[in-house]
Amino acid sequence: MQMKLLLWMVVMMVILPSSTVTASSNISLENCPQTCGNVSVPFPFGFGRPECAKNSTFLLECDQSSSLLYGKIAINNISLEEGTITGLIGSAYECYDSNGSLSNWSDASVMFNNLSFVISNNWSFIISPIHNKFVGLGCDTLAIIKNKEGRFGSGCNTFCYNPTEVRKDDSCSGFGCCQTSIPKHLNKLSITVVSRYRHEYVWKFNPCSYALVVANSFDISKIKFLGYSPTAPMYPVVFEWVIGDQHGCQDYCGPNAKCSYSDTGGGFRCSCKRGFIGNPYLPQGCQDIDECKEPDKYPCHGTCRNTIGSYTCKNKITLPIILGISLGFTVVCLVVISAWGLSKMLKKRRKMKLRSKFFKQSLLWQQQLSSTEGNVENTKTFSIKELKKATNNFNRNRILGQGGQGTVYKGMLVDGRIVAIKKSKVLDEEKVKDFINEVVILTQINHRNIVKLLGCCLEIEVPLLVYEFIPNGTLFQYIHDENEDFPLSWERRLAIASEVASALSYLHSAASIPIYHRDVKSSNILLDEKYRAKVSDFGTSRSIAVDQTHLTTNVQGTFGYVDPEYYQSGHFTEKSDVYSFGVVLVELLTGEKPVSLERAEGERNLAPHFKVSMEENNLFNILDARVKDSSAHEEIIKVAKLAFRCLSLSGERRPRMIEIAMELEQICFLQNNSNGQKNHDEITNVRTEVTNHWDVASSSGAALSMDMEPPFSSESWGLSEKQVSSNIK
Repeated sequence: MQMKLLLWMVVMMVILPSSTVTASSNISLENCPQTCGNVSVPFPFGFGRPECAKNSTFLLECDQSSSLLYGKIAINNISLEEGTITGLIGSAYECYDSNGSLSNWSDASVMFNNLSFVISNNWSFIISPIHNKFVGLGCDTLAIIKNKEGRFGSGCNTFCYNPTEVRKDDSCSGFGCCQTSIPKHLNKLSITVVSRYRHEYVWKFNPCSYALVVANSFDISKIKFLGYSPTAPMYPVVFEWVIGDQHGCQDYCGPNAKCSYSDTGGGFRCSCKRGFIGNPYLPQGCQDIDECKEPDKYPCHGTCRNTIGSYTCKNKITLPIILGISLGFTVVCLVVISAWGLSKMLKKRRKMKLRSKFFKQSLLWQQQLSSTEGNVENTKTFSIKELKKATNNFNRNRILGQGGQGTVYKGMLVDGRIVAIKKSKVLDEEKVKDFINEVVILTQINHRNIVKLLGCCLEIEVPLLVYEFIPNGTLFQYIHDENEDFPLSWERRLAIASEVASALSYLHSAASIPIYHRDVKSSNILLDEKYRAKVSDFGTSRSIAVDQTHLTTNVQGTFGYVDPEYYQSGHFTEKSDVYSFGVVLVELLTGEKPVSLERAEGERNLAPHFKVSMEENNLFNILDARVKDSSAHEEIIKVAKLAFRCLSLSGERRPRMIEIAMELEQICFLQNNSNGQKNHDEITNVRTEVTNHWDVASSSGAALSMDMEPPFSSESWGLSEKQVSSNIK
């Protein structure tokens, strides 16, 4: 048989400040009793006369035995701090006889017949979910608690087979006792207790089952449940009480009080503001706290003065403290001044060392300039102040390009000239020497197709070179990047090739001292406003004596352009520049990059791929479409043959730059004076003439592999793969 207990309760809980109301404080209205027996009755609750309570909802009864009652509930505590009322209520239970018939039961709802569950004036009571627990007792018990509609709730069950198992587990986890939490916001609930087997197997020592709500503070072990119970036991239960909404709360709160929300209670309540203590529901209930009288709670290491709602503390500063502070401040000042002086001295010393170093560098290049026969008088020494102003303090927006040796900025001098300023990105002395070398080299040069050096600056640790500004970028960009504004025609390509050859021929044969460029490539060839070629970047260039035939150096250069003979010997000759120029010619003809991993494995290195195509009479299959579409096939073939000779593996078989310049100048002349008709006989004879110039060693040529080996077989030159790789820049 199932027994249900309906409890209609409205509760409030909002936590008051941690301060407690002292015994001497007024907790009730004037001329109203404050206690019933040993229970304090704070306003809005009251008893004795109706006007002692806020309204009839809070009117309690103090009977002849000094027991405080709310209806039939015996109240043993009312707390304004926690917003709770603690009262005694009965439990639900059922007992069976030896035949399994229900012999006795109790419905706890009869205890609350006189309690109004939804009270007017926006006040509510609920069973507190944080101060209570739901308990089932017995050896054959299923206890359930849920809301009136049965939509949510919780429960537990117990079992035990003999008396010795009872109370084995003090945690009340199933042996004769079980417990669970109370669902939130239950102001209407139902309690069910039922025996699953009518205590058939435990009747002799436990014929009854119990279900009850009890305060957490109550010791369950005190409950005597074995055997028959003729009455429903009473246990303490904690109710929370709150005001229904914030508007109603304001109506109930006195001065210096505020409304606070209680999540578990589901509503608002009054509490004294910070700095006040008392009953927030009384007209003058919240009184100022004198913090100066409670130094343990409100510390002050000086003179304390109470204020309304707070206090002030003026620290006493004694003479020793003043002296200590003054001495400490003096020491700190001395340390700071000493550190500042030391830092200034170190900076001055460092600055002097740098000035000495830069002065020596400046003397070095000036001495080298004075020993040459170059354009010393046209080379200016710029100050760092001038160059910072010209580049807007080397603003990133002024960067024209970046390379292995440095960054090039666009600048404007005070006289209005646009210049390019090259700033080294490295600070080691070897690179500084490279910059000085470039200055010395360029002061010896005066050629229309070589970029002009205007001056330099060695005032700072990073040296600076100032060149004429070449506006149209590099040849590499025009060959390999689409440019709709200026498509590179065959005529312009031929003219550029002739201009570069003229510049290199001048360096090798016409300069006062022969100069090897050592880094000829399309990205070092600039185009001016009329798209004329200007050879640049002489950082690795070297002058040689007239009777010298080569330079012995560590192998340097760019993959795809470096002379394979240079790999083997480490000897750089004028023919090494010729090989690099031959690669530039092939770039102009094919529009392909010197090294590309996007091409087929045997074609990744452009130079040997071009030579094989020439040998197999496949020249016109690898030409750039813009070149192939030209009608100047005769001139194209002649340039291809010249490139083929430049790329010979043997330096002795390559032509000199002066010969190349003359031949290209002649081809340009023919280009300008011919009708450009296709010469089929020339095309047919390409392979025959190429073969006559082809050297036996070329058959060992191989494409650059994926792991960036040299463009020709290292074994054929007697070098290990490790030696070759370590020498390549």
